[in-house]
Formats: sequence, structure tokens, C-alpha cells
Amino acid sequence: MDIMKKHPMPVQDPLVRNKNFKEVALGYDEKTAVEEAKRCLNCKHRPCVTGCPVNIVIPEFIKYVAEGEFEKAYQVISASSALPAVCGRVCPQERQCESKCVRGIKGEPVAIGRLERFVADYHNSHADDKVNIPEKNGKKVAVIGSGPSSLTCAGDCAKMGYDVTVFEALHIAGGVLVYGIPEFRLPKSIVKTEVDNLKALGVDFKTNVIIGKSIEIDDIMKEYDAVFIGSGAGLPRFMGIEGENLKGVYSANEFLTRINLMKAYKEDSRTPIQHAKAVAVVGGGNVAMDAARCAIRLGAEKVYIIYRRSLDELPARAEEVEHAMEEQIEFKTLTNPTKIIGDENNNVCAIECISMELGEPDESGRRRPVVIKGSEHLIDVDCVIMALGTSPNPLIKSTTKGLEVDKRGCIVADEMGRTSLKGVFAGGDSVTGAATIIKAMGAGKNAAKAIDEYLK
Repeated sequence: MDIMKKHPMPVQDPLVRNKNFKEVALGYDEKTAVEEAKRCLNCKHRPCVTGCPVNIVIPEFIKYVAEGEFEKAYQVISASSALPAVCGRVCPQERQCESKCVRGIKGEPVAIGRLERFVADYHNSHADDKVNIPEKNGKKVAVIGSGPSSLTCAGDCAKMGYDVTVFEALHIAGGVLVYGIPEFRLPKSIVKTEVDNLKALGVDFKTNVIIGKSIEIDDIMKEYDAVFIGSGAGLPRFMGIEGENLKGVYSANEFLTRINLMKAYKEDSRTPIQHAKAVAVVGGGNVAMDAARCAIRLGAEKVYIIYRRSLDELPARAEEVEHAMEEQIEFKTLTNPTKIIGDENNNVCAIECISMELGEPDESGRRRPVVIKGSEHLIDVDCVIMALGTSPNPLIKSTTKGLEVDKRGCIVADEMGRTSLKGVFAGGDSVTGAATIIKAMGAGKNAAKAIDEYLK
């Protein structure tokens, strides 16, 4: 094996996996994990740690893996991360810890994410059920939402002795981890294990509770000493073009929720989902890749990713783009929809697009797409999925007096999660807008520290 290259991740064959919802990546075995860990240079200045939003002591856990001490490696990771099995699967390590890896200067960085996944899976398959429940300090913390920022905050607060209750609007805890990320990327059994670990710590989960409807934050504050809002950003965006109200047009949020949470792909599911022949997914992020890859698994003969910039500007993880291409999803870049066309029964039958070219960079630093006049064309499809990003649900802000929000509808909070209301903290996508899971976890971690400081 070339020491300058990562050990490859074993995966299902593309033309087999694009017909099932089983996990694509199969994981390292013990021998491969040890060999990969030995590629680490164990740098004294540890640049990889600075690239991790929750500051896992990466060289230390990798050193234990190289020695075959997998449980010790897990203890190092879990001291900083509440969701190691999740992060090892879905974090964009290539833009974070691995981008700082010194080994990557002349070759490929150490496969930190793959090793984290291996260690977490090893622990979960070998762990006993003994949990040291911290002594309670008599104070109560309410956590709104059960996504990554909330689970992290809840876990850290529970470890500090607080009596923690998590309120979740859906019937299953996990937030975006269960409704947004497909089974083939993140098995729901993994999320359940992480939630069960928090329950073992004493965290109480109350599902089917909609804050702002079932109960308001003002009422929660009468019973709890502090509140953390980690309600995410689940409100979908649309383009505002003609035809978005036709039958066969979904937001990616709805499409993925029906599949991931409600298991609409199963024959005995009571949740309907369209099994389209040709699908257009508009957008270029990870959510667009997830929607497209789900669509092809539902039996679509053609699935198109429609993105207005070039392949180089795609915001999705390189691994997700590569997997989508291997699964025969077609990328129509430098293409922008202008209209969705319906038949006499108001069903989608085509999407009208226009070709683009890249002009000068915009404020984000990416070259701005410019319309090529006269390049209008039709793509025959019977389903369109809009994967254009999301924003925070306005329900909490509209029912909570004095909670400051910005012009995007995001809760205003400082880096430690403190909001305009005393005793109310917030973090994750409800503050930043849609971002990565690991950044949401970092926000939950900071908020737990701030809550502890506030209540002491």
C-alpha cells in the first residue's frame, strides 16, 4: 500500500447500491484501521485539531487506533464529540480536520473521518450497558429540537448534572439526522444508539411537542432554569417560478422526510411518494445529492442534477458527487430552470431551462452565472425536487416576545449561544441557517458551557 494514499473505503457496487437503501460505505476492518492510523505523523503542533469544530484531540485517538487500543480511542473522541458514529459518516472532514493534515501536503491526508467511524462502530458493537449517571445538581434545562446541536447540548448538560428534557416536534428524536439524511448514508440505527446513550444518561425525550403550538417558551421558562433552542432550519425555499404548484413538485425537505422518516420506499409504507420515471433535482448541495440518489433508488430511469454553476462550484461533498455519478445520475451544470410545465391534469411533464456561463466573482467569491440568451430548452421529467436550501421555521420567533432575530429569520446569538432573552440560549441552524452537523454540534457544546456558567 502506498503510504502517501489513504486506504480506500470498501463500498457497495454502484449498480447494486442504486437499487437499495443499505449503507453505501462498508467501513474499515481492524487491520485496515490500524494500517491507516500508522500513516499519522503525530505532529506536535496538531493542526488537524484546529480544523475540528468540537476540538477532538485527533492525534491522540489515532495513536490508540495504531496500537489496537480501540476503546481508548473512543474515550478520547467521546470526551469532545457527542455523536462520533454520526460524524464519522457525514462530516465534511475534507474541508475541516483533514484539510489541515500535514500528511496531505505531499500526499493524501490521514482518513480521520473513516477512523472515527471505525472507532465509534467498534465501541457500539462491544460496549457494555454500564453508564455512570452524574449526580443531579437540582437544576433543570429544557432543550428544543433533537438535532445535532440539541443532542450535543443535552448530553453535555446531563454530564454536568443538570436534569435535561428534550422537546421534539416529530414522533422520533434525531432531527435532521433522521428526516434529512438517507439510510444509505446514515443508518437510523446509528442515530437511535446515540439517542439511547443520552437516555441512559438520564435525558428525558418528549416527542410530538411543537414549541409555539403545544407549549410556548414563556411557559417552559416557568418550569426550567434555562432553555436551549436548537430547532434547526427546516423551512424549504423555492425559486418562485411558474409551475411550482404542479403535482409532482416537491421540496427536498418533504421528499426526504417521506423517505427517511416515514420509510415511503418500503412496500408496506402508509406514506405516499411518487415513483417517477424522470426526475429533475434543482440545486448542488449535499441535500440535492441525497434527493437525487433517493430518486434513483425509487426506480427512476433518469435523474438529473440541475445546477446553475459549473461542476467546480458544486457545494456538495466531493465523495457525495462521486457516488452520485457512479450511480448514473446525470449532472446538467451551467443550467437554470425558468419554468415547470404541466399537462392537462396539472402533472409535471417537463422543466424549461436556460443555459448559463460564468462571469465575474460575486460577494461569495464564486463566479456569478450569467444567462446565455436564446438558449432555452426543455427537459422531459415527471417530477421536480427543489433542493435550494432552508431557513428557520418562524413559529418560535413569532410566539416568543423579546427574542431577537435577523433579517433571514435566524435567532441572534453570540458565539456561546446567548440570545436577547435571559436564560435562553440557541445554536445550530436556527442561528446560522443551514450549515454542517459538526458546526451545529460545536454550537451545542458552547451553549452547554454558557448554560453552566449562567446557572452557577
